[in-house]
Amino acid sequence: MPKIIWPGILAGAYIAFAAVACITIGSGWVGDWAASGLNKAAGAFAFTVGLILVVVAGSELFTGNNMYVALSFFDGKTKGAHLLRNWIAVYFSNFIGAMIIVAIVFWGGFLFQDGGLTAFGTKAVATATAKVSYSWFSAFLRGIGCNWLVCLAVWMSLGGQDVISKIFACFFPIFTFVLCGFEHSVANMFFIPIGLLAAGGTVPELTVGSFITANLIPVTLGNIVGGAIFVAMFYYITFLRSEKKNQEK
Repeated sequence: MPKIIWPGILAGAYIAFAAVACITIGSGWVGDWAASGLNKAAGAFAFTVGLILVVVAGSELFTGNNMYVALSFFDGKTKGAHLLRNWIAVYFSNFIGAMIIVAIVFWGGFLFQDGGLTAFGTKAVATATAKVSYSWFSAFLRGIGCNWLVCLAVWMSLGGQDVISKIFACFFPIFTFVLCGFEHSVANMFFIPIGLLAAGGTVPELTVGSFITANLIPVTLGNIVGGAIFVAMFYYITFLRSEKKNQEK
């Protein structure tokens, strides 16, 4: 189990790097442009680097493991206890990785300048506030949509024989999930804490409690359903189980 902690920390950092890029691009759009589809598309484009780094450089991401370990579980190769241990270990190591980038951004002077918020800090607060404003069920459903697409990206990347193929396999599903406004639990481990730090208690609805109960819990559960059920279970039933039965005949 300790072997997945370090790759888990890396994955959390890689996704957080992508979140930094997403906020940076978004902070440059003002007025009507700030809410435009082009702004959202630019942020979605930037965010794709996160999963590309995870897949190409190699690391352990909770959302991807929702599919990988669930496939092994459905195939009878992994026990339920091991599945839970894996998910828990990777989840919290991803959180550590995200917090490292939060610290770099905070102490690196991204948020404040001349006694006020930078454009980056303002965008961070707006992003975090929006993410804790969903109803519990809405956040849960957005989590399903997100990891359905993330795990499809990972699934397709398995067929890539070179780096370029894997990059293209990752790019379009990740671009789509961000553009559509779906919610990724590991990304939110960066987005909301950095918004909390930037807000400094000035936004009543943006608190540690709302981060956990209004976003992280429902989004995490939705991510699990999206990856373990809509990808792992469906593809296991469609392909792997039938293939296994044919081999046993």
